[in-house]
Amino acid sequence: MEFIAKGWNALQEVDRVIDYTEPTDPRLHPLFRTAKENFELALEADNLNTHARYWLARLHLKYQAPGSCKAIGAALLVEAADMGDPEAQYELGRRLRIENNYVQSDQQAFYYLEKAVDQLHPGALYLLGAVYLTGDCVQRDIASALWCFHRASEKGHAGAAIAYGSLLLKGAKIPEALTKFNSRRSLSTKMAKKNVAIPEEDPVELAKEQFEIAAKAGCDLGLQWLKRLEDEEKLRTTG
Repeated sequence: MEFIAKGWNALQEVDRVIDYTEPTDPRLHPLFRTAKENFELALEADNLNTHARYWLARLHLKYQAPGSCKAIGAALLVEAADMGDPEAQYELGRRLRIENNYVQSDQQAFYYLEKAVDQLHPGALYLLGAVYLTGDCVQRDIASALWCFHRASEKGHAGAAIAYGSLLLKGAKIPEALTKFNSRRSLSTKMAKKNVAIPEEDPVELAKEQFEIAAKAGCDLGLQWLKRLEDEEKLRTTG
């Protein structure tokens, strides 16, 4: 883990400065070398280390580092994904959807995304939610899309929170799978047994909670949605 941390810190420094320089700037070379050496040392110490495989693959695929090779990066990424690393599974699924046009790529992408979703990877949850929402390569399923967006939102994914909140405002119903175990649902069950009227959840308030999650994650669109809801509330109260 120490080797991975050192390599990761080097790549973080590259990401911090790369927008202000050329991708092949020689001043980046020591950082690339530090990252590569440490990820390779991590693999030497433990050849089953999927995190080291993933980050080494990322180094080969994302950056124009000296000696980088996309074929090696792709092979490492597939290995890490098949070994169960959720980051690698998500990255491989994403790349298969975007960068490949051959017939089986969608099915393979879906396979790896589902593997990452099984481990509740927020990016994979969001992407799979979008797949279900659009019906792209699978049957359109709004309930499954909502489930994915909800779980990703719980982990702070801004895009999923925006998507989930927007769907709630459009009248989408929260799937039973998301409500049957929470405290509000338990309260509703008790009230129903006592023949007490069950208050309906306000979709605007539920959506607002999602936009607040996005805003906290630094998403400007979340702030825009909150401002819009606030303005509409003012119009209703003054109208």
